[in-house]
Amino acid sequence: MNASRILVVEDDKNLNQQLSELMLQAGYQVDNCYDGEQGLINATTQTPDLVLLDVMLPKRDGFSVLSMLRKTSQVPVIMLSAKDAEQERITGLIQGADDYVPKPFNRTELMLRIEALLRRTSMHNIATTNTHIQIDGLTIDNQQQSVQVQQTRVELTPIQFKILAELCQQQGQVLSKAYLSQRVLRKTLGAHDRSLDMHVSRIRRKLTEAGWSGERIETVHGKGYCLA
Repeated sequence: MNASRILVVEDDKNLNQQLSELMLQAGYQVDNCYDGEQGLINATTQTPDLVLLDVMLPKRDGFSVLSMLRKTSQVPVIMLSAKDAEQERITGLIQGADDYVPKPFNRTELMLRIEALLRRTSMHNIATTNTHIQIDGLTIDNQQQSVQVQQTRVELTPIQFKILAELCQQQGQVLSKAYLSQRVLRKTLGAHDRSLDMHVSRIRRKLTEAGWSGERIETVHGKGYCLA
């Protein structure tokens, strides 16, 4: 069991280090993140066996990370929050957290909770992507990797399909370019990399030609893309 990989998403660097040392001493492998956006990227691309997720994070809070993560993965998540924040605990559990540990935490209790949660799971991240997604006449078939507008098939490249599927799966959420680059292109976004912009532009054009408003894929300046 102790070969399991744990992702620690905590912006307090001292606490992050303490948690990491605790996990390493127990024999776990550990990855670290200090903000919610990078935490979401790592949780969805590195498939950890368990995520320790703080609520109050820069760039994207823990609830947003959890909400988006639960649309594509059932990786076990333990949320960390202030001791008396009862409403935060309730919100986290409603949104799909598996457990909750108040700060400051008891080290022994935390380790027992981690071990118990790993025992209850299959030890692997389980993908739960919807087979079919339908949005106002647009149909995404993840199994066949096909796209249709009403009865018209939309011919997309594999990369274009993955970008559109991500946007549809997370409709209404702003997906950063860094997230899409890691998730779809499997690479870190370069400072002058325009490949995502070109893919999105072509997806918009193809959807519009098929009779579906491609402009619903909105550019959120300085952040990324969002399907309205």
